[in-house]
Amino acid sequence: MTRFEIEIEVQPKDIDSQGHVNNVQYLRWVQDVAVAHWKAAASPEDQEALTWVVVRHEIDYRRPAYVGERLILKTWVGLATRLRFERLTEILRPADGVVVAEARSLYCPISRASGKPTAVRPEVRAFFSVG
Repeated sequence: MTRFEIEIEVQPKDIDSQGHVNNVQYLRWVQDVAVAHWKAAASPEDQEALTWVVVRHEIDYRRPAYVGERLILKTWVGLATRLRFERLTEILRPADGVVVAEARSLYCPISRASGKPTAVRPEVRAFFSVG
């Protein structure tokens, strides 16, 4: 699976009292691009059968971003095991090529039917994982 990306524009609501993007907004974007990736790439059957819960987020803030700037959110799956999927995200400013933030998240697949952790089909794991 190749990297998935979406482009966004920083909105006034994303800005904190220091005049740049609030750290909580970066976390929202990490989740937004992960969900968009899943919806764009997973089959309707897999989307019906599975949902995901985050078990860990790590974010490194590299540079500030400001209202009106365009950002590219890139994500891909790294190591995927039976019950843990590592998702990597990079947020960059295309105007100057600067990475403004990087994130590493761990997700656990959950069966929609049982509400419990479940292993995904090997085909799903192979399709999404690049690690």
